[in-house]
Amino acid sequence: MNEQTVGITLRVNGIRNDVDVPVRMLLSDLLRHELRLTGTHVGCEHGVCGACTVLLDGRPVRSCLLLAGSVDGHDVTTVEGLASADGTMHPVQQAFQDCHGLQCGFCTPGFLTTIAAFLDERPRPTEDEARAAVSGNLCRCTGYQNIVASVLRAAELLGERR
Repeated sequence: MNEQTVGITLRVNGIRNDVDVPVRMLLSDLLRHELRLTGTHVGCEHGVCGACTVLLDGRPVRSCLLLAGSVDGHDVTTVEGLASADGTMHPVQQAFQDCHGLQCGFCTPGFLTTIAAFLDERPRPTEDEARAAVSGNLCRCTGYQNIVASVLRAAELLGERR
């Protein structure tokens, strides 16, 4: 039996993609398996862990919960799209390096995209606000101290850019 497909157009990390996708394909699967953007990790496949978080029109979403066909006409930013075209790290990426905000790294892409969107809306967060911002993403390794420190450091770096 042939699976029904739908044609969609979306911009991923600034690049236009015209693709035919099975109607039941998840955005996470489109990104990882069809577009080969494997920085988006799939952990729980239930939207709980946050490892699959990407930005949809600048807002964080769980890509394991979205059908790929539902993002037709939208802009998606994955962790690969955070860095500048010349390879310069995004301030959130730099902050994670500076503050040792990762250990195994599995959850890191979801944290990076979540934090980038958070800091766009809240450029000078308090420590409590930073902690609340990352509370929807699960990390089994770090205990969150360095992740929260990374949020605050990223805010400093972004402030220096402005």
